[in-house]
Amino acid sequence: MDRHAPPGQGDDDAVTVLLRRYRAALNRRRHWEGTWRDCSDHVLPHRESALGDATPGAARGEHLFDGTAPDAVDQLAASMVAQLTPPWSRWFELSAGADLSEDERARMAPTLEHAAEVLRAQFAASNFAVEVHQAYLDLVTLGTACLAFEEAPPGEASAFRFAAVPMAEVALDEGPGGRLDTVFRRVRLSLPALRARYPDAVLPPDLEQRALREPDLEVAVLECVVPDGHGYAYTALLAGAGDGTALLDGPAAATPEVLARGRFGVSPYLCFRWLKAPGEVYGRSPVMKALPDIKTANKVVELVLKNASIAVTGIWQADDDGVLNPATVRLVPGTIIPKAVGSSGLTPLRAAGDFDVSQLVLDDLRRRIRHALLADRLGQPDSPGMTATEVVHRAAEMSRVLGATYGRLQSELLTPLVRRGLAILRRRGEIPPIRLDGRLVDLTHASPLAQQQRLTDAQTTLSWINAVLGLGEAGARVIDVEGAARWLAQTLGVPEAALRPVAPPPSGPAPSGPPPDWTALARDLGAALAGGPTPGGPPHAGP
Repeated sequence: MDRHAPPGQGDDDAVTVLLRRYRAALNRRRHWEGTWRDCSDHVLPHRESALGDATPGAARGEHLFDGTAPDAVDQLAASMVAQLTPPWSRWFELSAGADLSEDERARMAPTLEHAAEVLRAQFAASNFAVEVHQAYLDLVTLGTACLAFEEAPPGEASAFRFAAVPMAEVALDEGPGGRLDTVFRRVRLSLPALRARYPDAVLPPDLEQRALREPDLEVAVLECVVPDGHGYAYTALLAGAGDGTALLDGPAAATPEVLARGRFGVSPYLCFRWLKAPGEVYGRSPVMKALPDIKTANKVVELVLKNASIAVTGIWQADDDGVLNPATVRLVPGTIIPKAVGSSGLTPLRAAGDFDVSQLVLDDLRRRIRHALLADRLGQPDSPGMTATEVVHRAAEMSRVLGATYGRLQSELLTPLVRRGLAILRRRGEIPPIRLDGRLVDLTHASPLAQQQRLTDAQTTLSWINAVLGLGEAGARVIDVEGAARWLAQTLGVPEAALRPVAPPPSGPAPSGPPPDWTALARDLGAALAGGPTPGGPPHAGP
């Protein structure tokens, strides 16, 4: 971040505008808090991402009886990590843009490959895998998630530092471009943490004196990141001791102190949504869609457990014969219960519940919950016992189900994530001045989910090759072997280092030789694509 204003009182008008925008965003967020609380209580009661109104470590979830939804949410979040941002994997590539010639693309390929390797190594060495999984849990449960992406101090293992920001700390708004990039984050910091985060900040004298009397004093800080047309303006405001509710949430005469100002080329807060309804700022989650079934299943399990306790312990009835005293009866082995002559004594009362019907209802509810949370469609696509056709259909189903959501995450999370990482590494001098503009440098998503469409394109091309081969020698002459091989390499994400450089065009006539075996070529490419052994050996290179 470029700091361009000394800390202090700052411009009161600018601070007033920021506070007004923050309060408006906070009022819009309050409409969602009830739904967030419902979703969190029934799916992830141990997390405080919704409202943060529970004591850390306190026992929660005592009213949760069915674990189908929590298990499905965990599986969906883990599947998103594996399908979108798998750790220590090549889930993105940097490629030359469309405005470059073939010669320029060849010269830029090693530089872009090196920059991508450096960026992937920084992601792997950081806490990205841990924090992005927490953010995915918020995304699946609440529909909106926020990931803080900051530059780590020099000397640490990675240049990146991530933090999944609880939704209780942020109030969001859409910028002029419709992106969720206006972020107001209220966080409580101790005085040592505040001085470490804002080393140039000047604290009020009364706060300094109070800190001497209260070593564990915490203060509220409001961080504002607002797009300004050329980047993102950053302002940190000191709201006072405690949580700063009186100063930030309601109208107040005092103006918060400005701790720091600056601007970012790329926002340090990545906010993304599962899906978005027109006119709404926050996203909607699959848990919200399945919430009626989740509540019903939870209630059914509760009633089944109550019925089971009655079936185990029993309900007893006795005649009022003047001999049997229910207050003195103990149902233990060897007990003798007195009764009058002709009295039925102590008899069990038959339970009215029907376990079979309740189990049928519960099975149907659980099946609908797992279907809504994609647990039945995002399983292991290559499990043992599945044929190749089943694997292909399962992958196509996964791509179809997550297509719309993946497109949004690609725009709101993955691309800004890579752009922010390049900005940090470029600032530290670890990579050349590379910028993602789509013209000179482009981003290619190579996650397992993105590869599904590439596999479909490759299979379509191989089918076309086989069809052309059936037309005889005249049709076979249409195929360019080297061009097809290079296109398949690019489609399947083969590194440039594995390919032979493009040879210059020959100056003389091409030497004569036997024609290539097109059938063997198509068969070998198909076997290589399916992951099996190539039956015909290495493909023919041609004359």
